Amino acid sequence: MLKLIIGNRAYSSWSMRGWLALRQSGEEFEELVVPMFGEDWERAREGDEFAPSMGKVPILWDGDCVVWDSLAIIEFLADRVGREKFWPDEEPARGMARSMAAEMHSSFAALRRELPMNVRRTYPPIDLSDEVRRDIDRIMQLWAQARARFGGIGDFLFGDWCAADIMFAPVVTRFITYGVPVPPFAALYMKSVLQHPHVNDWIDKAQDEPWVIDAYENETA
Repeated sequence: MLKLIIGNRAYSSWSMRGWLALRQSGEEFEELVVPMFGEDWERAREGDEFAPSMGKVPILWDGDCVVWDSLAIIEFLADRVGREKFWPDEEPARGMARSMAAEMHSSFAALRRELPMNVRRTYPPIDLSDEVRRDIDRIMQLWAQARARFGGIGDFLFGDWCAADIMFAPVVTRFITYGVPVPPFAALYMKSVLQHPHVNDWIDKAQDEPWVIDAYENETA
């Protein structure tokens, strides 16, 4: 059986992406939650299961095969169960979806740094730096283009739930946590993401976690 190693559901955005990908695949898997930055985390990072990823999560094991990095996990699972479960059928939509997923993977450092994920909290709106505003503007531009060109009558970026939505799901939770104002079309999209059963399940499970990381519990972090 596949085995996925993840960090805290409340805080680990990359773990969320890997876990959502596995749920989307329909494959059965065992999951191991290792609370970040505590004694268990440091001990686990010294073990063989963490070694290929240099101590980062998520990590997917399939027998002797190990895949780390959320986007690599998506691609591995797409090869395993069929690419139609993760990417749009039409080539123009698929090209844009791949590009958006890759941009989410490599960009938006200010958003990640200044608005750390915490799916257990909501804060009053805060003053956003110019760098974060630029990240948000770019995300709104991407979402608007995808919805206008390929959303059709569906609820998600390319109509049906796909890998692009998986990659942006933690961004949706950040916007909720920090009260980020968004245009109406984006608010509707975010509502659909939060109502997706896999996202809803992740957030529900996060509420029961006993671990708290103080640095992620400060709205001005």
